[in-house]
Amino acid sequence: MRIVIATTFEPFHSGGDRVIVDSLQEALIHAGHEVETFRIPFRSWYPEMLDQMLALRLFDISQTCERLIAIRTPSYLLRHPNKILWFIHHHRGAYDSWGTAYGDLPDTPEGRRYRRAIIQADNVAFREARAIFTNSRLVSRRLLEFNHISSEVLYPPLLNAEKYVCSGYGDSVVYFARIVRHKRQHLAIEALAHTRTPVRLTIAGPAHDADYCAELKAAARHHDVEDRLLLLTSWITDSQKLELLSNSLAVLYLAWNEDSYGYASLEAQQALKAVITTSDSGGPLELVEDDNNGLVVNADAQSIAAAMDRLYTDRQLAARLGREGRVRIAELGITWENVLQRLLA
Repeated sequence: MRIVIATTFEPFHSGGDRVIVDSLQEALIHAGHEVETFRIPFRSWYPEMLDQMLALRLFDISQTCERLIAIRTPSYLLRHPNKILWFIHHHRGAYDSWGTAYGDLPDTPEGRRYRRAIIQADNVAFREARAIFTNSRLVSRRLLEFNHISSEVLYPPLLNAEKYVCSGYGDSVVYFARIVRHKRQHLAIEALAHTRTPVRLTIAGPAHDADYCAELKAAARHHDVEDRLLLLTSWITDSQKLELLSNSLAVLYLAWNEDSYGYASLEAQQALKAVITTSDSGGPLELVEDDNNGLVVNADAQSIAAAMDRLYTDRQLAARLGREGRVRIAELGITWENVLQRLLA
């Protein structure tokens, strides 16, 4: 089958949305399909969004392929009679982040007009889709709540999952994510200051918010934990990530109301590492079960610190929780075979 994968991206920004596109393309090619990927630059700044969305809408790619699979908002505005969405999130500022500290649209007459226009455009595209899949139950609930659209959950797997191995349970808890406020790396640093063991912390990810990154460094100095913190403010290589993960004690994932379980959580489970997450993390709670394959705690520094200390002092517990990760992946049916079967049905 001739398939086009369509997605938008912000230049020089990396994240899980790029991973899902690259992995899907490779999986489809491996399955014998002819695949092209349209990567469309898109700036998620609300005064410019509507013009960019209109430009996308003017593209009719009906004659170029047999199936269009649209991934990142608002690539699904492209026109095609056999359009499938693997929907990973809305423009959240117009939806679940509206009116919160993480929103990017102002609650003004102008901001409300932009919000209505974004939602109306999305609804047009959603009604055109032959099928809509999401990357989590949370995103499916948002689609139903905000757009009155039903969807099917299709969890994104890892490509080359065999690369993720465990070489033991060291002294460092690792947190892989873009350094932005809603990922809440500040909670990890504050937690380190409350630990009672010599547990270490590694935070690694591209610094997309320079002010927030500066705040993290200042917090480490203020809490006097710089000697136990490794802060890597760039996108590390796969080999670096695999080595850090393989030797880690556990993995932190502290994002607020995250769309999916986050690739870092899935990578941790595949590498037999427990995940420490919070009760308000959203999507990770679909993968991580408290005291089964990880620890789910309140979103405060003291609770996170207690979880880190617990695993540091009980390596057998860390290993037991880590081993259950692959069992949980199997329970949820997170495989490329399942993904391709549903997307191509």
